[in-house]
Amino acid sequence: MKPTMAVILAGGEGERLSILSSVRAKPAVPFGGKYRIIDFTLSNCVNSGIDDVVVLTQYNPRSLNDHIGLGRPWDLDRNTGGVRMLQPYIARGRVAEWYRGTADAVLQNWNVIERDPSDLVLVLAGDHIYKMDYTPFIAAHRRRRADVTIAVRRVPLADATRMGILAMDDNNRIFEFQEKPKAPKSDLASMGVYVFSKRALKKWLAEDRPDFGGDVVPAMIEGGGRVFGYRFEGYWQDVGTIQSYWEANMALVQERPELDLYDRSWLIHTRSEERAPAKIGETAQVHRSLISHGCVINGTVVNSVLSPGVRVEVGAVVRNSIIMFDGVIRQGAIIDRAILDKEVVVGPGAVVGDGPDGPPNRLEPGRLNTGITVVGKRAIIPRGQRIGRNVKIGGDVRGTDFPGRTVRSGDSVVRPVAPTQARTAVKRTARVSPSGTEGAAS
Repeated sequence: MKPTMAVILAGGEGERLSILSSVRAKPAVPFGGKYRIIDFTLSNCVNSGIDDVVVLTQYNPRSLNDHIGLGRPWDLDRNTGGVRMLQPYIARGRVAEWYRGTADAVLQNWNVIERDPSDLVLVLAGDHIYKMDYTPFIAAHRRRRADVTIAVRRVPLADATRMGILAMDDNNRIFEFQEKPKAPKSDLASMGVYVFSKRALKKWLAEDRPDFGGDVVPAMIEGGGRVFGYRFEGYWQDVGTIQSYWEANMALVQERPELDLYDRSWLIHTRSEERAPAKIGETAQVHRSLISHGCVINGTVVNSVLSPGVRVEVGAVVRNSIIMFDGVIRQGAIIDRAILDKEVVVGPGAVVGDGPDGPPNRLEPGRLNTGITVVGKRAIIPRGQRIGRNVKIGGDVRGTDFPGRTVRSGDSVVRPVAPTQARTAVKRTARVSPSGTEGAAS
C-alpha cells in the first residue's frame, strides 16, 4: 500500500483571537501551557504513522518556522519524507499574491505534492485542538473508493453558522454541503480534515475554486464525485475566538478533562526548551492548575494555566487565567479571568480583570465581549494599575502609555504607531491580499 502524504494548512491569520494572533499565525498560538496549537495536528500525524508532512504557512510564519524547525520533536527530521515548510512564492510569469484560500494554497504547491509517491493526500487544518487517529479514517476512504472523505462531527447549532455544514445519506455519502450558512439545515459540521485521492484532487483543483469548503467540495458533489463523510466522536475543539480559546484551556484543569494530555499512548509532542523543574515556594497556594516547567510560584494560583518560566511573587493571585511564557506577576498583583501573552510583567499591586463584567471592548466588540481581558506580548503593567474587563492591552505597552491609574472595562491601551511604521503597513497591505480561511471555523 502506498504511503499517505499530509498537507497541513497553517497560514490562517486568526483575526478573532485579537492580539494573540497579531504577532504570530494562529497555529503558533501557545495552548495548554507548553504547547502550540499546531502541535496537536503534527502529533496526530506521527502517532498515526504518517511521516511525510508538508506545512503551508503564510501569515507571520516566523514563529511557526522557529517552532517546527527540522521537525525533530515529532521525529520528522528525516532524509526521506519528514516535514517541509512551504510559503507563498513568486513564480516566473505570475503576479505575486498570497494564497486566496485553502484549496488555492494546495494548488500553488501542486508541483511538490505531485512529485510525492503517495496516492492519497491528507489535508488538515493546523489551527484546531483535537486527538485523532487518521488510520481508520484513511481505511474508510480506501474501502469506499472515495474521491474525498471528510471528517465530520455534530456541533451546537449556534456554532454551525461559522462552519461547513453538510448532509449525508445512510451510506455516509455527502449530498449537500454549505459553507458557513446563515440558516443551517443540519448540525453535522466539517472538521476541516480531508483525505483525497491524489487523482481526484488534481482533477477538481482549479484557480476559480480557492476554498475546499466553499468551492471544491460543492463542485465535486454537483459533478458526481464520490464524496463521503466519516463520523468522528473524539475530542475536537475550534479555538478560533478568545472565549473558546479560554474555555478550552480552562477545561484542561478539570478533574477528568476530555482532552487527556497525560495519555502515554498518544503523546502530544512539542519543541520544548530545557528549563529547571517548577518550584512551589513555602508561601505558595496552588489549586487545580497546570504549572509548566521553569515556573516559580510563591503566590496563589487557582484554576489557571501557566506556561514555562512564569513567576508569581509573594501575595500575588492568579485566578481563572492563562499566563504565557516568562510572564512575571509581581508582589500583591491580581490577575482574574485574563490572558497574558509572553513576557508580560504585571507591577506590584496591579489588578488585571477588575470589577464585574462591563461593556464589550470598543475597538473589538465582536472579539472581546465575554469579560476576558487580554494583554499583548511584552507589555508592562505599572505598579497599582487597575484594569477592567473586556480590555485590550497592546503588545510592548509601557507605563507611559497608560492615560491614568484606571483602565475602565471596554477600553484599550495600545502603543501609538510611528508615522514611518504606518506608511510601511499601508504599502504592505496594498501589495497583498488577505489569506482565505474556511472549513470548520478558522
